[in-house]
Amino acid sequence: MKTHWNLFIAFFRVGILGYGGGPASIPLIQKEVIEKYKWMDNEEFGDLLALGNTLPGPIATKLAGYIGYRVSGFWGMLNAVLATIIPTIILMIVLLASLSSIKGYDWVEGMTAAVIPVVGMMLGVLTWQFVAKSGSGLGWVKTILMLAVLFVLLQLVGVHPGIIIASLLAIALLIKDKPKQADRSRKEGDPS
Repeated sequence: MKTHWNLFIAFFRVGILGYGGGPASIPLIQKEVIEKYKWMDNEEFGDLLALGNTLPGPIATKLAGYIGYRVSGFWGMLNAVLATIIPTIILMIVLLASLSSIKGYDWVEGMTAAVIPVVGMMLGVLTWQFVAKSGSGLGWVKTILMLAVLFVLLQLVGVHPGIIIASLLAIALLIKDKPKQADRSRKEGDPS
């Protein structure tokens, strides 16, 4: 029961504090899952995030669903997903009911303006962690080259991110399959 409570609290905090949508929630999920509850390590989280970003739908609920399932099975998944979306549902109902009466206040505009740099910094830290992981895995030259090519494709050429993700997944599958084929060829040609 304590595990379910911890799952609910962890993802409820993410849901209530994840101002700015799914990408802004990722550092909060990372903090809860890795540092606070130690349900997985940074490498596992990075792999999960990479996989989650290739699937359609909101990233926060995908992460909550997988982590909840991993920690406590089907009921853990349901618990974590509900904990992630309940704050949004409640806040949307409350805010939509009162938005027209409060949107002109300076403190509302100030709050919105103040949150933007915080979310930007959290995403920047998370981005640096992924770049560092890529640099240690692929090597810094390949990482910097990939970052430059991706920047050109995304920002200057305007290629849709979905096309880039699908292309990189296809390339990764082809590259990963080649060593297996080479191993099979060696085994088939090996007389022993």
